[in-house]
Amino acid sequence: MAWRMSTRTPASVAAGLMAVVLVGGAVVLPAYASFELLGELSILLTMLVLAQFWNLLAHHAGLVSLGQQAFVGIGAYGLFAAVIAYRLDPLPAILVGGASALVLAIPVAVLALRLGSVQFAIGTWVFAEAVRLGVTQWNAAGGGADLSLPLEAREGMLGADWVGATFDVEAAAARDILVYWSALALAVLTVGFVYRLLRTSGGLGMTAARVDLVTAQSVGVRPARMRWMVFLAAAFGTGVAGALIFLQGARVAPDTAFDMVQWTICVIFIVVIGGLGTIEGPILGVLAFYFLQRALVGYGDWLLAVLSVLAIAFMLFAPRGLWGIVHAATGLQLFPTRRRLVRNRGEVPPKKAAGN
Repeated sequence: MAWRMSTRTPASVAAGLMAVVLVGGAVVLPAYASFELLGELSILLTMLVLAQFWNLLAHHAGLVSLGQQAFVGIGAYGLFAAVIAYRLDPLPAILVGGASALVLAIPVAVLALRLGSVQFAIGTWVFAEAVRLGVTQWNAAGGGADLSLPLEAREGMLGADWVGATFDVEAAAARDILVYWSALALAVLTVGFVYRLLRTSGGLGMTAARVDLVTAQSVGVRPARMRWMVFLAAAFGTGVAGALIFLQGARVAPDTAFDMVQWTICVIFIVVIGGLGTIEGPILGVLAFYFLQRALVGYGDWLLAVLSVLAIAFMLFAPRGLWGIVHAATGLQLFPTRRRLVRNRGEVPPKKAAGN
């Protein structure tokens, strides 16, 4: 057969090779970078994870959530509970944070996925506020006060001795390196998961159902099942990211863990300014967010005002975001998901018959 379906492009192959080099460089970065930079990169990578999952929910599944901060907060408290109450090592406890968010998401999905788009957005926000208030009143979770990880748990973290000996650093610095590596691994796995999902028939069907539900159902697409899967996967990934974020600071409180501005509004900004509906967009968006934060670090609440104005400007004048501008100018697709016909290598097209 001379033809086959493929999503690969020369640009995507080059991007894959470049990604391997960048990830390899990022792994050995602790040998050269300051611990302040590693901390900033950890936050940047976890914000990328939050943005990728929100983008997957909002654009591809048609689920515009305003309550993702609930899963960030529950993920953080799940980690702290596992470490403080059950003496679990903080690194495997990160997965407990994700599992806690996943368990919380199941009853929410039962109710919220039956709602329309506007009701879903409002419902997830109300749910997140209810969870925040519940944690604030829960004495076992500190009753609204700060919780801190025990010193022995922080200093005795799994792998900390090896990292400390390898990089000749103290226990606190070794913990920062482990958190950075965990955030890097989570970001790579998240991008890979989203890209793989969008290339499957189920992912394509989910996107098609968002555009035209009736037509998609007529050809056998079952969007309800995919929305369930995406909602639960996003909850788990967001919970893991939340656990990592607060493991880095070793302290958690309800107001910071369930902060809607930090964990949902800023994430929406990252996706909108980077490019909604693309994998490349959140990557550019999180870089733009980082540099804006650095530029406006001394201006307090002005950061939120600037983010709001920029988001509105992009929605009006560049609705496809920064990556849309790059794609329009260059035609690049680093993570292509659209299938196209390509000729198999080594096969020669059949000759035309004489006289044709």
